[in-house]
Amino acid sequence: MDKRIGVIGIIIENRKDGAPSVNTILTDYGHIIAGRMGLPYKEKDVNVISIIVESTTDELGALTGKLGQISGVKVKSILV
Repeated sequence: MDKRIGVIGIIIENRKDGAPSVNTILTDYGHIIAGRMGLPYKEKDVNVISIIVESTTDELGALTGKLGQISGVKVKSILV
C-alpha cells in the first residue's frame, strides 16, 4: 500500500490514567511517527498531542483504533 503523510490529534482528559497507555501505543507505532508535540492545556484541564505520521491507511487505522479504545482519550486523524 501507498504511504501518505498524515496528522493525528489526541486529547487526553485524564492524564494520570490515559497518558501511560497512550505513550505505550505510540512507542509501538514509532516506526510511522515522524514528529510529535504534546502540550498541557491547563485552562481546560486536558493534554493535547499532535502526531505527524507517514503511514498506510491500515496502519493509521490500527493506531487510532487502539488509541480510541482508551477511556478519556479522543482521537482524530487525516491523511493527505
